[in-house]
Amino acid sequence: MAVVEVRQGNSPVILGFPHTGSDVPAAIWDRLNNNGRILADADWHIHQLYDGLLPEVTVVRATFHRYVIDANRDPEGVSLYPGQNTTGLIPETDFDGKPIWKDGEAPTEADIAERLRSFHAPYHAALAAEIERVKAIHGVVVLYDCHSIRSRIPFLFEGKLPDLNIGTDMGKTCAPDIEKATAEIAAAAEGYSSILNGRFKGGWTTRHYGRPETGVHAIQMELAQSTHLAAEEPPFALDATRSALLRKPLGAILNRIETIAFDLKTLTGSEA
Repeated sequence: MAVVEVRQGNSPVILGFPHTGSDVPAAIWDRLNNNGRILADADWHIHQLYDGLLPEVTVVRATFHRYVIDANRDPEGVSLYPGQNTTGLIPETDFDGKPIWKDGEAPTEADIAERLRSFHAPYHAALAAEIERVKAIHGVVVLYDCHSIRSRIPFLFEGKLPDLNIGTDMGKTCAPDIEKATAEIAAAAEGYSSILNGRFKGGWTTRHYGRPETGVHAIQMELAQSTHLAAEEPPFALDATRSALLRKPLGAILNRIETIAFDLKTLTGSEA
């Protein structure tokens, strides 16, 4: 299977989708237990949710499920949130802390090395290549990393998650105007709650690529799945009405980010 899908555009904005994939190779599938085979922790359907919101946007999407390997984790296995419950490079449990592998079938160090080589590295090679390509066109690029998660997961966080969770690693990964505009549009979106750098401050992808001083900006949006799914349980179906409503503020955010990117391009004197 192709482990990454790329759709090239000429916008300065790139959409990253590390967790919407559901592909699991047969040899790995055979090692998952019944709980693991639910594949519960995908970012269900958000590549469809964002589709068409910004003309000429570039899309980079992993096709493999995060239980194969998590494309939004440090390849060295360093925790994004030290001291807090989370899942690792290859998760041993689901987001509820329940085992996902059959007894004796948890991934080994050799498995991790092979999956880094076969899945994690190709995804990030494709993403890095698109960042370089878009930056060569505009002199500036904004990686908008797209995520979703169940709104209530006691193993990971208390209470109910806000609807729109913006992460910039406390402002380190993008220009202030990008962070400010995204937060303002999210806060003004009627019927939705939002937070900046709350429980989710930006994953490894955002923190790794976001280097505003080099013209590469990154920002993460973690959506509560209650905003766009019919139910936050199998079969995790997309709700057409909820999705149509949510696409409005998301589209406004992406278009505003693109405008800011063009402004940054002008300020730096870059030419297409």
